[in-house]
Order: sequence, then structure tokens, then C-alpha cells
Amino acid sequence: MPFLGRPPALTRRQWSVLGLVASASFFEQYDVYLFVLTLKQIQAGLQIPEAQLGLLGAVVRFGSLPAFLILVFADRIGRRRVLLFTIAAYTLLTAATAFAPDVRTFVILQFLARAFAVAESLLGIVVIAEEFDPAVRGWGIGALGAIQSCGAGLAALLFALIGGYENGWRALYLIGLGPLLILAYYRRRMPETERFVAHQRQRELHPEPQLLFAPLKELFRRYPRRFALLAVVVFIFAAAAAVADFFASKYLQDVHGWTPRGVGLLTVFAGAFAVVGNTFAGWLSDRIGRKRVTVGFLFAEAICAVAYYNAPSFLIVPLWLLMIFTLLGTGVMLAAYGAELFPTSYRSTAAGARVAIATVGASLGLLLESLLFHSFGSHWPAISLLASLTLITPLIVAFTFPETSGRPLEEIAPERR
Repeated sequence: MPFLGRPPALTRRQWSVLGLVASASFFEQYDVYLFVLTLKQIQAGLQIPEAQLGLLGAVVRFGSLPAFLILVFADRIGRRRVLLFTIAAYTLLTAATAFAPDVRTFVILQFLARAFAVAESLLGIVVIAEEFDPAVRGWGIGALGAIQSCGAGLAALLFALIGGYENGWRALYLIGLGPLLILAYYRRRMPETERFVAHQRQRELHPEPQLLFAPLKELFRRYPRRFALLAVVVFIFAAAAAVADFFASKYLQDVHGWTPRGVGLLTVFAGAFAVVGNTFAGWLSDRIGRKRVTVGFLFAEAICAVAYYNAPSFLIVPLWLLMIFTLLGTGVMLAAYGAELFPTSYRSTAAGARVAIATVGASLGLLLESLLFHSFGSHWPAISLLASLTLITPLIVAFTFPETSGRPLEEIAPERR
């Protein structure tokens, strides 16, 4: 794939793991972005009041919270088994969304689908972090994010073709059955990560009571400051970025008069350039450091989001491209930090806790947008105000985060007894 750039030297196993994990994450992103793209059509089809859109988005995003519980199991019974289960679950729930008769059913199905989809996506990052060498770990996570983002491109392309038809959004959700075909392949070929296998052997040599939430206890006991700092950055970024991303398609249609076809084509063609933000961020961070790249992307994302919602029509396309480019790159950097900062024994649990914090931040951001909508009488100044909050986060990263690029995971976060 051209947007992956020149790939590093990987083993056959590493290429296989990347392909298998990315193929499932591709459809996870399809489902997530489909909700954003079809917001206007879902609103019309299910007769949702304008002032409740932020609340709708907040409730669905809260579906990411149960992903935390799913990921705790991955630290107990293994990455592979939990990954296979999440793929099947989110696929069936996405397809069921196509038949939602009312907004309540739609929200319940999407809430549950989001839980399993997010768990699958986070486990993919954990698997890449554990399987790839230190010198190329950033590239691997970025490549996973880039391929995953192509799912949004597929959603946009199909939205451009059938999104404007009555009940077209229902057909788009039904297409989400695709991962069931991948699941059959996964069952034979997906290996357990070598690091988790080694960790299991250590547990057998030093048996301890296997309490389900022991990884969570250890996370807060062994690395409290590290997790707290990451949580603050993730929370603020999620609150601001979720609002900017959620209303992007609606903004183009309501303010600048774009059609569903135009929005879809923009996402496909301009998004083909924006998706490079994933691999570029990962590649660059392997060379000049995670901290520098994270600071740069966080700052740029805030500026681009504010500019997008205040720009004249002729600047909309380049600003949309830059906003998505920086959004994707920032996501890769925070995902890399989230996987690298904690040991194998509770790496998945840490990923789940991180997404729980992000979910609360995103949902509260959308709820706050609904409140600000009543004050401003418009979505767009409310979104601009919230997007500007991200400018705090580069300072936190610059002065408190460790450098993780090129270092073995066991050196960054050793197991502490």
C-alpha cells in the first residue's frame, strides 16, 4: 500500500500479524466513521431533534467503556481468544443496526457494537507493540492505524454512492458483516503474542491468586503517576477532538451546502492523503522521538480544528485534510505511548483504562457541546471553543512524558514485584 511508505525489514511472522490485525481493524473503523458520515441521514430517518444530536453521540461513545472490562480478560486468557470474540460480536451488532426501528434500539445496538469494536482495535495495538522490534514499533502502530483508516475510506465511498437514498444508511450498516469472512481465516492463522506466552510461563513458575481485576490494581499501584499524566492528555484531547470529528460531515452539508456524494468523495480522495498521518507520525517518531512528534501533532491538531470551523469555503478542503491528518497522527502517538508505558502483565488493561478515560472525555465533550449550543445558538463556535482546549496538552507531554522510541518494552516498563 503506497501510504505505508518504504516499509522496514520485518519478519514473515510480523507481516502476517500486521495483516491479520489490520484487516479486522479496517471494518472496525468502517463502523465508527459510518456513524459520523450518516449522522444527518440517521437524524432524518429516526426523527431525532437537532438539540439532541450531541447527546446521541455521547451515549454511543460511552459504549467504549465496557471495552475496558473486555480487555482485562485479554491479560488473563490471552490476546488471541479475546480478539476473535470481539470481531464476531461487533460484526453481528453492526449488521443488526441496519434494522433498528427507532432511536432507542439504534443507540443500544451501537453502544454494544462500539464496546467490542474498541476492544478489538486496542488489542490490535497491543499485539503490534508486543510483536514488533523497538526500532520499528512506531511504524508498526502507524501502519496499523493507516490500514484501519482505510475502513473510513470505504465507508465514505459507499456513502457517496448510496448515502443519499432513502434508508441508504441502513444498507451501509448491513455491509458491516464483512469481518465474519475474516474471522474464519483468523481462527487458523492468528498466533498468540510471544510476550504473552512468556508471561504465562512466568506465572506458571510463580503461581499467584488469579483475581480478574488484579491487573487493574497493579496498574494503579505500580505506575500511578505515569498513568495519571497519560490520562489527563487523553481526556482533554478526546473531549476536543471527538466534537470536532463528530460534526465535520454535518458542517460541510449544513454550512457549505455539500451533498452526501461530495462529502463521501472528499473523504475518499482527500482522505487518501490524510491517512498518511498515521504512518508518517509512527515513522517520524521512530527517528526523532515519540515526545517531539506527539507535541507537534497535538499542537497542530488544535489549530487545524479551530481553523476548519471558522474558514471560508475555499479553504475547507485543505483544512479538512490537515485536521484529519493531525487527528490520525495524534491518535497513533497516544496509542503508542499507551502500549509502551506499561508491562505485559497489564498492558491490555492499561489500554482499556486509557480508552475508558478517552470515552468519558469524548462523551463529556459532546454533552458540553450540547449545552454550549443553547448558549451560542450554533454548533460551530461551541466546537471551536472546545477544540482550543487541546493546546494545553503539548505542554504536559513536553515536560512530563518519558522518551520511549527505540527502547525495549521491558526497559520502558519493567515488571515490578
